[in-house]
Amino acid sequence: MNKSFLIIVGLMMLCCTTLLAQDPQFSQYYANPLYLNPALTGNLSNARVGVNFRQQWPSIDATFTTYTAYFDNYFADYNSGVGAILMHDRQGIAGLASTSLHLQYAYQLPLTRKITFRPGMSLGVIERRLDYSNLQFADQFNGTGFNGIRASSESLADMNPFYQFDLNFGGMIYTPRLFAGVSASHLNQPYFSFNENGEERLPVKYSFHGGYRIALKADEIRNEYDRYGRERSITPTAEFKMQKEFKQLSLGAYLTYEPLVVGLWYRGLPVTKVEGVRNKNESAVLLIGLIRGNMNIGYSFDYTLSSLSMATGGAHEVSLSYTFDWIKSKRPPRNVRQIPCPEF
Repeated sequence: MNKSFLIIVGLMMLCCTTLLAQDPQFSQYYANPLYLNPALTGNLSNARVGVNFRQQWPSIDATFTTYTAYFDNYFADYNSGVGAILMHDRQGIAGLASTSLHLQYAYQLPLTRKITFRPGMSLGVIERRLDYSNLQFADQFNGTGFNGIRASSESLADMNPFYQFDLNFGGMIYTPRLFAGVSASHLNQPYFSFNENGEERLPVKYSFHGGYRIALKADEIRNEYDRYGRERSITPTAEFKMQKEFKQLSLGAYLTYEPLVVGLWYRGLPVTKVEGVRNKNESAVLLIGLIRGNMNIGYSFDYTLSSLSMATGGAHEVSLSYTFDWIKSKRPPRNVRQIPCPEF
């Protein structure tokens, strides 16, 4: 694909004032819990560390690459989860990069013997920068082609890295099998224009997600867990998110048959009308994961269903998480009301 064309498209995206979406997305949304919803901070009974990697459109130069790393812990003495998440996202050949660090808190509030509510919040800072070395301008072309030695007269003084404060809220309500949540990101709508006089803001992103865990027969006398404690279940899940004009639905299920986990999803929104979008079937996602003791490893692939076709290379995603005991509670051991959502 023509490199100059990709650069022009990238700059058009940067300068456009009406953008459909700005946030990176993850197919394994429950494998990136702190990014999905701050209410999921500390949703296990112990400490957890995790990393996620996503590469979208690897077959073309305009690759989108995103990394996250997070840590959280549940403090039983205070019914609270505390954590932090670091994210770096690099978009396209022009190297538009965003780096963010958020601190997160969630509180566990039992409503009845079976129903629990967890509100959560996230405070952080976002840095945005652009790699000028990959940009090509009209005055750098001569009669035979591009001359990388010739300096451009274009002024980039207004395109220095900048930082913005970011505020997110979320909530989860759940029973031993049913879970549902909502999160709202960028409630303060931080500025995201490199131009000092720019008025463009990052739109609020809303995410609605949930599911239901169905127990499967584990052995001759047990359901859901066999005598070795290995889980046997299927969990249908869904996420609907919207950010300004952008809307998207993910719908599928996890099959957990420890130590193996497999998942299949459809992503798109065929029933909506979005201006300029002809094919609203985005992709099919296949996941395969492995549970080994306290460690979860997952790999997923997005097969493109839209008019972009598989010439882009789809998307690859890897997740890794590990749980461990960090701080012992002073209270006697008790059952923690864990959210029944899958960890992939």
